[in-house]
Amino acid sequence: MTRTTRQTRSVASEFHTREDGEALLIEGYFAVFNSNYNIADGLSESIEPGAFTDTISGDIRALINHDTSLVLGRTKANTLTLKQDARGLWGQIVINPNDSDATNLYARVKRGDVDQCSFGFDILNEETIFSEDGASVHWKIKEVKLYEVSVCTFPAYEETSVKARQQDAATERAKKLKAWKLNMMKKIKEEKTC
Repeated sequence: MTRTTRQTRSVASEFHTREDGEALLIEGYFAVFNSNYNIADGLSESIEPGAFTDTISGDIRALINHDTSLVLGRTKANTLTLKQDARGLWGQIVINPNDSDATNLYARVKRGDVDQCSFGFDILNEETIFSEDGASVHWKIKEVKLYEVSVCTFPAYEETSVKARQQDAATERAKKLKAWKLNMMKKIKEEKTC
């Protein structure tokens, strides 16, 4: 299933700064596998290992706060490296020393003032799981199309992501109810013929 709207998810991270010779680096995990992301009351999701396999070889950008005018790095330019390991999606951004926005962010990350991240993506494949009582829904995201990763000051689920997931839950509940009704009608017809 492909989403038509781009979604963002935020994660607590442990970004670190590092100097490698003359290069300034920001590195850390942009996504962690098998961790529950609580979207809203009764709505949660997790990212399955391997969800980024087919997308990290694409042209991905590293941004500041999802702002497309504040590009920190890019995979195509070899200034952003993304790797998937057993823990999640790890990234390393090579900071441009001539970009004041990038060096200011580097200083904020180094001090610990900024230490969170987010990523923008479309869901390509997921599994929907309802609780026994139907009160909560959990999605296991199995494959995504990744557009960007962001180092963020206040990462949070955007309201559109919450609304999108609420609509997903309602659609899935309606499908489940329709399947139940069809199954009940079939059983009633079978009982009448006996």
